[in-house]
Amino acid sequence: MKTEVGQGGLVYSTDSGRMCPACRKAVALCDCARPAPARTADGTVRVARQTKGRAGKAVTLITGLTLEHAELTALCKQLKSSCGAGGTVKDGVIEIQGDHRDAVITSLQKQGWTFKRSGD
Repeated sequence: MKTEVGQGGLVYSTDSGRMCPACRKAVALCDCARPAPARTADGTVRVARQTKGRAGKAVTLITGLTLEHAELTALCKQLKSSCGAGGTVKDGVIEIQGDHRDAVITSLQKQGWTFKRSGD
């Protein structure tokens, strides 16, 4: 095993690659560099449609969910199946391909979420 030690500690290891200087874990396993999920102060979920930067293709964005990443992923999977579309979770925001605001709002209403329809 070859290691390089800099002024801040271990930088690289042949076993696990680049190392995080803060927590000294492999960069792939490091939690300190990942951004925290986006949270809103009022606890309202916002459902919006966006086409900017997507070559004119619409995407439904669900923001303001105060859930952990695993819970967001599970909710995203449920919303994708109810809309019949693809989607993902990025930085605490659920993205569903296509304009499915009505279906998403209906599904969130059934689960008891307070929501606002934002954008147009």
